[in-house]
Amino acid sequence: MTEYIERIGEQVKSSVAGETYTAYVPKPLPPSPSIEMDKIYPYLDQASLALGRLDGLSIILPDPSLFLYMYIRKEAVLSSQIEGTQSSLSDLLLYENQEIQGVPDQDVVEVSNYVAAIEHGLERIKNGFPLSLRLIREMHEILLSKGRGSSKQPGEFRRSQNWIGGTRPGNAKFVPPPPERLMETLDALEKFLHDETIKLPTLVKAALAHHQFETIHPFLDGNGRLGRLLITFILCVDGIMEQPMLYLSLYFKTHRQQYYDHLQLVRDTGDWEEWLQFFLKGVVETANELLSNLVYAH
Repeated sequence: MTEYIERIGEQVKSSVAGETYTAYVPKPLPPSPSIEMDKIYPYLDQASLALGRLDGLSIILPDPSLFLYMYIRKEAVLSSQIEGTQSSLSDLLLYENQEIQGVPDQDVVEVSNYVAAIEHGLERIKNGFPLSLRLIREMHEILLSKGRGSSKQPGEFRRSQNWIGGTRPGNAKFVPPPPERLMETLDALEKFLHDETIKLPTLVKAALAHHQFETIHPFLDGNGRLGRLLITFILCVDGIMEQPMLYLSLYFKTHRQQYYDHLQLVRDTGDWEEWLQFFLKGVVETANELLSNLVYAH
């Protein structure tokens, strides 16, 4: 672990209900000083190779749409399970085919919303709409349109303080930017996504953007699910993947504590390189596992 003081964000004092707390405002991307690429090149090379093989095989699938139909739903189940839902893939398929009797379980409604949000985003991007704050809000509105999240301002960036862990900002494990600093961090993230003068490998860009989104935590609910989707969408928009086939939810779920520890390590020390190594290992692991499944199916 290396400490990069210049990369660490701003600690901001704020208060709610008479209690003072400290929130974290991240510095804009890309990190400065720049990423030490020599520390991540071995991981990046492996990840790029695995992703290239996966993308190549996906192009020659006899029916990629059928595979994607099931794979997107599997991802929706896994990503939602990270947030605490208990629905299975079979529950989702039964619900979508209207074979669940009575009032559907709230969990399966949430997973179905997630599928709809993914499909909406992919369709918009395929039609040339930019990966933007507007598109993220559109997807968020669909994600929380029905079920438990419908009271959490669907499609709207938060106007109040949220926190991670604990019962209030004062005893939380992590407190994202206060509402009055939210838009500056989001605008900077959107600028990073579209700044063609920034010469970074797309996988590195996706890893940085995912981390920044999770740190900003712009919504009252649904941040984790949308942040994980952001990775896949960046890879598709930048042309690294022909088909939206790489989702890291299973890797993040399997290595959940490491994932949270790496997120926090960047905030505490500015060490982006360790986060990037962890992320790129996940790309290799996920792509190779999916590749094996595709070869077997083919």
